Amino acid sequence: MKIRAAVLVDFGKPLSIEEVELAPPREGECLVQLEACGVCHTDLYPASGADPRGYAPCVLGHEGGGVVAEVGPGVRSLAVGDRVVTLFSPQCGTCAHCKSGKTNICTAIREQQNKGYLPDGTTRLQRGGQELRHFMGTSTFAEFTVMPEIALAKVNPAANPEATCMLACGATTGIAAALYKAEVEAGSTVAVFGAGLVGLGAVVGAKLRGAERIFIVDPSRERRDFALRVGATEAFEGGENAVQAILDATEGFGADYCFEATGLVSVMGQAVEAARMGWGLCTILGVAGKGQKLEVVPRYLITGRRVQGASFGGARGRTHVPQLVELYLEGKLPLDDFISQRLPLERVNEGFELMERQEGIRTVLSFAR
Repeated sequence: MKIRAAVLVDFGKPLSIEEVELAPPREGECLVQLEACGVCHTDLYPASGADPRGYAPCVLGHEGGGVVAEVGPGVRSLAVGDRVVTLFSPQCGTCAHCKSGKTNICTAIREQQNKGYLPDGTTRLQRGGQELRHFMGTSTFAEFTVMPEIALAKVNPAANPEATCMLACGATTGIAAALYKAEVEAGSTVAVFGAGLVGLGAVVGAKLRGAERIFIVDPSRERRDFALRVGATEAFEGGENAVQAILDATEGFGADYCFEATGLVSVMGQAVEAARMGWGLCTILGVAGKGQKLEVVPRYLITGRRVQGASFGGARGRTHVPQLVELYLEGKLPLDDFISQRLPLERVNEGFELMERQEGIRTVLSFAR
């Protein structure tokens, strides 16, 4: 079938909106008609050419939501008409990682996915006889996409896909980190570094867990104010005095839980340092550039602080994303408030520009028909 898609032709160049060919789903795969897709930094990173693992030409996009339009042979958990959220982090349930219960990092299709291919090592996308790769196994900057069944989360059809598509990456990363990975305790003190979508998700997740004090650290006054509206209790501008500000607010001890959501190694270091002596837990959510290293003074660890990472916030996509959608429908997740702009697919490059200028929280591409 012929579809419109945003193609990364050359690194560092604007995406090209083109008509491409999409082959039907094969064994264990589904055809999904996209309804909405968030524009995320994870898309901008390879598009700019900064990601050494990037590949082109490919169809970008990974933060998608839509409806199953066709199922391939062997698909049993999904049917035509099901509303789904796309998952760059699949959940097969049978690989050693999934069965361990210790991690959400499924290995079933990881090797081919990292290369831009579907599980059988091939692509369903072509343009003029040339193959196009599937970004993160998703390629949701398009009218339709083909994805593995294990990388689709079936969700309540009553939910607004423009809101729930953000649960495909950014919002879930922050929310799940607080709910499932760090398991923030009621009555605790939390510090969140960065008030983009991931950081705001951590604020919301900490509030749901019953944290008593939630500090937000961000240089943007607008984003700090937004964080205060969705659950933060105190706001700090950040910079070189950020750690001291948190120490001063906690009688010199630091926060019980820290979340870093900037991708800046200098801020990661601050998040570790701001964690409470004795038991403070720092969760790193941001993605640093290639070759960058996090420097931690060993004394911070010896005196009880702990550091962990959390891909996708530690969420098991097919299990946790439907649960988060239900929380949204109950009015407990302010996902609609995170949408700053709605744009058609043709204006995806404008969405990147807005993100680089840090205007708003999340631009969503709408495929309203």
